[in-house]
Amino acid sequence: MRTRENHAIVLGAGMGGLLAARVLADHCAKVTVLDRDALPGEARPRRGVPQSAHGHTLLPKGGELIERFFPGLLAEFGRCGVPVIREDPDEIRFEAVGHHLAGAAPGPEAEVHVPSRPMLEKGVRERLARMSNVDIRDRCAVEGLRFTGGCVTGVRATSTDGPLHLDADLVVDALGRGSRTPVWLEELGHPRPEEDEVKVRGTYSSLQMRIDPHALREKMVLISATRLRPKGMALFRHENEMWDVSVFGVGGCKPPSDLAGMLEFVADFAPAHVLDALRSGQPLSTPESRTFPTSRWRRYDRMRAFPEGLLVLGDGVCSLNPTYGQGMTVAAVQADALATALRDGTHDLARRYFRTAAKPIRDAWNLAAVADRAILGWRTGPLPLPVRALAPLADAFFSAVANDAVLRDRFLRVFTLSAPPASLFTASTGLRAAHSLIRRGWGGSG
Repeated sequence: MRTRENHAIVLGAGMGGLLAARVLADHCAKVTVLDRDALPGEARPRRGVPQSAHGHTLLPKGGELIERFFPGLLAEFGRCGVPVIREDPDEIRFEAVGHHLAGAAPGPEAEVHVPSRPMLEKGVRERLARMSNVDIRDRCAVEGLRFTGGCVTGVRATSTDGPLHLDADLVVDALGRGSRTPVWLEELGHPRPEEDEVKVRGTYSSLQMRIDPHALREKMVLISATRLRPKGMALFRHENEMWDVSVFGVGGCKPPSDLAGMLEFVADFAPAHVLDALRSGQPLSTPESRTFPTSRWRRYDRMRAFPEGLLVLGDGVCSLNPTYGQGMTVAAVQADALATALRDGTHDLARRYFRTAAKPIRDAWNLAAVADRAILGWRTGPLPLPVRALAPLADAFFSAVANDAVLRDRFLRVFTLSAPPASLFTASTGLRAAHSLIRRGWGGSG
């Protein structure tokens, strides 16, 4: 693949595909994005991103990268009424594994921007469409790849005008959990990638609501499941005083798919003022439900050989338990890894990209896996020894975090992917946690 003289095709116009296209636009003469949907001109959910109707947030690391790729976009969102969570501890309520992390504000250097998923995608699509070397084509269904001598050389697709045969120097599969790359690898004579899995057996039901702006001081409410209560909830305030409301169960616990049932599902643990606000809110959509059987990490970084001219980015590489809100940010760090790999040229691009992306993916993966193991125990399936060892300590750790502002700040930086999990494994963190627990006479409850 020759820099500045080539054509890259991105399959999928979700967040992973859009971010991949932005990175490639700095290195390719032409970038074409294909998506099977009719892409809307307004901010609304679409069929090809079924999870867009569910709660989303853009973690600080994701916001930082989005702003780097599209300077000024976050300020533009602010002018459109997108909420930003900064230093006010009343703007977020966060309960982790049964412990209320009071005062859990991200701080001035780690703002949390909360556009709805459709608003975010619309803003990014519009910025990409202004780039002279980017062409976004909707209503194009990908049929397969074109191969020459074991290398990927193009794409076969069907548009409203008929069959398309497009030549490409690079194809990026950003088709999400429906990624076709494992099948395409077999067609090329390669093995499928190894897969790491965490069994979540999750289901979530969501809808959009209008809530009286005076009913809730919070802009975000996150209440995780616990070992004794395999259900939780997430509320995100978006633009135009619209809220995404999601309730979820894990380990086979399934929430109802009607509003009355959803409210009853959370009535035993939702804060009273939150429940009152939901009961008086105005539904803007019909509840939708989705299942999430497993978190999955396809280990392309471990493959000994990978066909030239093909990459994968987004959920097709790693899809995590959505209750932790990491998905869009993990897609952004993969796009950043692609940018890093391309700065060193295109020789051995796949190997270098996948290995660079694996480092930040591992941080998010381990954080989510420890939490899932702490909640679900052995039902997650086999996990690496470090995850199994840390999971039983989660309750004690969060008890300490809930009562120590310094620990809370350190944890939030890790949770929002602004700092690696290793930053928690320091002598000072251990001493603070032990001191907090001893001071409170911790006995396993928070």
